[in-house]
Amino acid sequence: MKLRCAVLDDFQGVALSCADWSPLDDRVEVRVLREHLADRDALVAAVEDCEILVVMRERTPIDASLLDRLPRLRLIVTSGMRNASIDVAAARARGVTVCGTASGSEPPTELTWALILGLARQVHTESRAMREGGPWQSTLGLDLSGRTLGLVGLGKIGGRVARIGLAFGMDVVAWSPHLTDERAAEHGVRRAGSLPALLGAADVVSLHMVLSDRTRGLLGEPELRAMRPGAYLVNTSRAGLVDGAALLRALREGWIAGAGLDVYETEPLPADDPLRTLPNVLALPHLGYVTEANYARYFGEAVEDVEAFLAGAPVRELD
Repeated sequence: MKLRCAVLDDFQGVALSCADWSPLDDRVEVRVLREHLADRDALVAAVEDCEILVVMRERTPIDASLLDRLPRLRLIVTSGMRNASIDVAAARARGVTVCGTASGSEPPTELTWALILGLARQVHTESRAMREGGPWQSTLGLDLSGRTLGLVGLGKIGGRVARIGLAFGMDVVAWSPHLTDERAAEHGVRRAGSLPALLGAADVVSLHMVLSDRTRGLLGEPELRAMRPGAYLVNTSRAGLVDGAALLRALREGWIAGAGLDVYETEPLPADDPLRTLPNVLALPHLGYVTEANYARYFGEAVEDVEAFLAGAPVRELD
């Protein structure tokens, strides 16, 4: 009898076409769920017969209580090699293996710059005016050359974003709790002495930090008020890095010029969320990782993970 595998949150309906799943044909029955199931009861009803789950990023929390309701589950494969929404220890205690896949840093880097450029040149405002028969040329763009780009985090993605900022002729400054002058210099950027110093100096602030207990709410009201009124905030990392209520106030009351957002505390973002309609927000539906090459990597390695598990030699296990 075949094992059952459910691929969650395949919004575009492309999971099965982005990789060759045929090596599993004789052993695994694969089905995809295109709608996000936020309701626990609905999720359990949809996958309780499954031994294998393939999950996308940190969209579906899998904790001990959910695992207890899925007694048949034996393998979880997540895109990426880090997923804070999966209780790996609880899974291991229940005999469930958790594996990951590679994830490219290029796609989120490119999307970060799509947001920065979109904000700087008011692309969302001008494009809407073109579609709706509005005014011809209603805004003045922000020249990036000579401006200051502030990076909160200078890891793989932050480092790539920095190089592009330098190519645009920007002054790039970075901060993170453990960033050294030497590490910053390796990327050709300056290290800010503190987060407030970076926020007060930057024309564009882009976030590239891992979400943890120490970084949750890293930017609250004091930090947002420390930014320049004409500055933009870009977040393609994790929504929890920013206090959501404070950000709404900052955008509504003009503490900052605007925000480019690709991540949200609740995803998909509710239809009535004010972030969808604020005129100084350029919002995207978490597209940072959504590219052809990245999906081929995710689902191709997901198939490899399942094959290795069935062979009794799991690969890319998460700690």
